[in-house]
Amino acid sequence: RPLSAQSDGEARVTRALRERFPRAAALRVRDISGGCGAMYEIHIESEEFREKRTVQQHQMVTQALSEEIKAMHGLRIFTSVPKE
Repeated sequence: RPLSAQSDGEARVTRALRERFPRAAALRVRDISGGCGAMYEIHIESEEFREKRTVQQHQMVTQALSEEIKAMHGLRIFTSVPKE
């Protein structure tokens, strides 16, 4: 669905990630809980992940969402570094 059709929760998570990763090459947030905001899937591609292990990349994302996560039941995170 188009970006303008994001749910409030998706928009809130996207905003928090954009603040923390302003140079992200790609960012997609999707509510995978049927619209209730309990579980999200996040795909983020950022140069800031270079030279970091996957677990460190995921920690960066969860730290950026420390407030939002309190209301979630689950989170799927996919991180990557832009291709050179």
